[in-house]
Amino acid sequence: MVLVKPKTRAEIGVIGGSGLYEIPGLESIEEYKIYTPYGAPSDNIIVGELMGRKIAFLPRHGRGHKIPPHRINYRANIWALKSLGVKWIIAFSAVGSLRWDYKPGDFVLPDQFIDMTKGIRAFTFFEGGVVCHVSTADPFCEHLREIIADAAKKVNGLTLHYDGTYVCIEGPRFSTRAESRIWKDVFKADIIGMTLVPEIVLACEAELCYATVAMVTDYDVWAEKPVTAEEVVRVMKENTEKARKLLPEIIKRIPDEPDVGKCSCCKALETALV
Repeated sequence: MVLVKPKTRAEIGVIGGSGLYEIPGLESIEEYKIYTPYGAPSDNIIVGELMGRKIAFLPRHGRGHKIPPHRINYRANIWALKSLGVKWIIAFSAVGSLRWDYKPGDFVLPDQFIDMTKGIRAFTFFEGGVVCHVSTADPFCEHLREIIADAAKKVNGLTLHYDGTYVCIEGPRFSTRAESRIWKDVFKADIIGMTLVPEIVLACEAELCYATVAMVTDYDVWAEKPVTAEEVVRVMKENTEKARKLLPEIIKRIPDEPDVGKCSCCKALETALV
């Protein structure tokens, strides 16, 4: 699938969002530069062992947070992980909250999304020759969401909300107050971010089991509750520490193969290709 195949393969992919640029505890680490038909991924992929499993880690924005959300090469990222043999993707993402009870420091497992990107991002592997219409009625892997929810119970001090609608905006700017009120009051979304789409759609086209761990950093501007950069950085650091504790608990619960009775991610193209 790739131009150059690394010797080491992985079964679980981890995409790090803002603040999560490495995985502590990885052993037997190797670093690979993957070549894809879509160009370079966000960074070299780190492959190592955690809890006895082969993990492929990719920082979404690159190490040092160099790539803004609208410039991420999502196709190259997903292609590269798939080429390593990844079947599962755990994607971490920093988000703002659109409801009072989803507080800064809380984690959310979204089950739906609303796409408010502007069509600038390359959002499909199927550009012609073969027509593909993947179903995104239930876009996240239910099997993986259940695993993450169970793992979260073992992390002290972690509040996890099991469902929520993620509205994905283009960025890199934040919403106006008027837009934020639309997302909250009209669209009834729960959290807001800039990186879910098209990452999740491409994962579906690649038949990968994908779930997002959304880490709330602050309330969006609908709340009329101004926050300082210092506050956001503080919460982001706390969220990163929780994510580092949560990840091993997730990894040790992931089976060798997805449960097709709970999720159809791994056979998404069976009814999608025309």
